[in-house]
Amino acid sequence: MIDISDRVRNKALQAKIVTAEEAAAFFKPGMNVACSGFTASAYPKAVPLALAERMKKEPFTVNIWTGASTGPELDDALAQVHGIKGRLPYQTDTALRKEINDGSVDYLDLHLSESAQLSRCGYLGKIDVALVEACAITEEGNIIPTTSLGNAASYVQSADIVIVEVNTTQPLELDGMHDVYVPMDPPNRQPIPIVKADDRVGTTYIPCTPEKIKYIVPCDIKDHTRDLSPIDENSKKMAAFTLEFLNAEIKAGRMPKNLLPLQSGVGNVANAVLAGFVDSDMTDLTVYTEVIQDAMLDLIDAGKLKIASGTAFSPSPAGMERFYKDVAKYKKYLLLRPEEVSNSPEVVHRLGVIAMNTAIEVDIYGHVNSTHITGSKMMNGIGGSGDFARNAYLTIFYTPSVAKDGKISSVVPMCSHIDHTEHDVDIIITEQGIADLRGKAPRERALEIINNCAHPDYKPVLLDYYNRAVEATKHAHTPHILKEALSFHERFLETGSMKK
Repeated sequence: MIDISDRVRNKALQAKIVTAEEAAAFFKPGMNVACSGFTASAYPKAVPLALAERMKKEPFTVNIWTGASTGPELDDALAQVHGIKGRLPYQTDTALRKEINDGSVDYLDLHLSESAQLSRCGYLGKIDVALVEACAITEEGNIIPTTSLGNAASYVQSADIVIVEVNTTQPLELDGMHDVYVPMDPPNRQPIPIVKADDRVGTTYIPCTPEKIKYIVPCDIKDHTRDLSPIDENSKKMAAFTLEFLNAEIKAGRMPKNLLPLQSGVGNVANAVLAGFVDSDMTDLTVYTEVIQDAMLDLIDAGKLKIASGTAFSPSPAGMERFYKDVAKYKKYLLLRPEEVSNSPEVVHRLGVIAMNTAIEVDIYGHVNSTHITGSKMMNGIGGSGDFARNAYLTIFYTPSVAKDGKISSVVPMCSHIDHTEHDVDIIITEQGIADLRGKAPRERALEIINNCAHPDYKPVLLDYYNRAVEATKHAHTPHILKEALSFHERFLETGSMKK
């Protein structure tokens, strides 16, 4: 067993150091297991792998709560042995997604800012055990987190039993990069005292009494972060459109020269858009977001970034190696908070965040589908996009205009599922152009989106649908021919293409 005595600074707690298999034996069928982790960062690894091995011999299921998605040692390992019955609040794993869509797993797709409060207030049931990754445990028994916070602090606060994985691949220099603040619940809630992206309001550790900790498990498995795809031409075009648009906002006096705090969703498009700022003439940028990716390191190196506040540091493997080589340099610019703070509607509204998130599809009136394929099949979940979209100063959604080699238009007459209504969406950007929906009525929005964002292969059929809908409804507020509105999706289900 790996020696972690130097990282478990409370001498009495060293007696609770056990193997992953010993800790896995503690779990019982039907338990609510609340885990650390947000994206493939700071999720428990050794214990879930041992639990999956136990489930192979002794099949049973548990409910897994996290901050967001996790890595393969948790979601994938347990899904492969059919060990998950309930899952919340977000996921991205292929095996787990299959079980969600075949009905094997009950999935609660939640706004991330609300998930911790829901658990604390008992709406989801009692937490049977909190399973969290740590860099170290202090003399007082407090937990020093690693590369994300997610819901870990709230879960530890609510749980009677805590199991800690001490991960020796995580450098001790991470200590001090966190700002742990768990809001009180109504009727005792106070304002979150953040008025600037770099304000610190909490502790650098997760408070925990030694009595709560049942087991401590050594772990030497690295975060299984994912490679980012090379920035493609579509992403470059969307990044260029973003800079063009924001520069126009600065010129119009609606934004300061260094912009307002930026929020960016997870993935290749989001990272590419942020990377576009590296070569811009913008400086002193601030970020108030969920996930800190490679582009943030590029902005630091370029001298463009003042602070990036998030809840997870989730770069590519190359980005992680780059960070570890110079932790002291980069950590001065990075601040990790619990997700109910990083995603807090109150703080997002106060700071005037510019929200930049991706869509699966958008419709001609400005509604956005972030979660479902053809209305029924869950992809990943809403994540934090709703937290930011409703409350941001400016809300931008991105999507390539087509998918599946042009067989699918991402601009459709009516979304097959709606996560963000037209009321929350200000700007839509595809590689074709920008649709500025602010101050426009539905019929004006439709023409703005079709003319500026739709792919040329689909623009004629979308205009034809819109014009016929206007005529059929006698210029109704939101013209639709309902029996045709979802025909794009039906065509795809029948033929594998939206093209006629």
